[in-house]
Amino acid sequence: MASTETSTTNDFSGGKTAPESGYVVPSRPPPNLFLLDFGLRVLLFASAVSGIVVMVTSKQTELIPVSVAPSSQIFFISRDAKFQHSPAFIYLVAALSVTGLYSIITMLVSLSSIASPSPSPRTLFLLILFDTLLAGVMASATGNAGSVAYIGLKGNSHVNWNKICNVYGKFCRHVGSSTAVSLVASIVLVLLVVLSSYSLYRRSR
Repeated sequence: MASTETSTTNDFSGGKTAPESGYVVPSRPPPNLFLLDFGLRVLLFASAVSGIVVMVTSKQTELIPVSVAPSSQIFFISRDAKFQHSPAFIYLVAALSVTGLYSIITMLVSLSSIASPSPSPRTLFLLILFDTLLAGVMASATGNAGSVAYIGLKGNSHVNWNKICNVYGKFCRHVGSSTAVSLVASIVLVLLVVLSSYSLYRRSR
C-alpha cells in the first residue's frame, strides 16, 4: 500500500523529488570586466602619449613680412610659433602628461584585478572616482585648446584677431591633431567610468 502511494506521488510530480529544505542554489559570480578595462586603459595611454608628442613637435618658424613707415619698406622677420606661447596648449600638455602617468598606474591595477575572481568594490569605487576627475580635467583642457585653435584657424574680426593658420600651417595641423587625440582620451575616460560603474552595480545586486 505504501509503495502504491509513493508511486502515485511520483506520477503526479513528474517523477521529480522536491529539493531538500535549506538547499541554496549557488549564485553566479559577478562578471569580471577588467580585461576590457585594461584594453581601454592601453588606448588611453596611447592617445595621451600621441597627443603630447604631436603637440611638443608643433614648432614652426616662418618669415613674416613687416612694413616700416614712412618709407613703406618691407622687412622679413623670423617668428616662431610653438605651444608654449599659449596657456591653453600648455594646460593641454600638462593634462595629457598626468593622464598618461595615471593610465600606467591603473593598467597595473587592471592586470592584478584580471587574475582575481572577484575584484573588490573598493577598487572599483576608487577607479570611478579618479576616472571621473581625469575625465573632467581632459574635457576642460580639450575645450580650451580647441577654442584657441579655432581662433588661429578662423580669426576673430570683432576684436581684430587675425588668423595664423594660413602662415603656420604645420603648427596648426599639429595643434588640431593633438586636440582631436585629446578628445579621444576624454571619451575613453568616460567609457571607463561607465564600465566601472556597471561592474560595481552588478556586485551590489
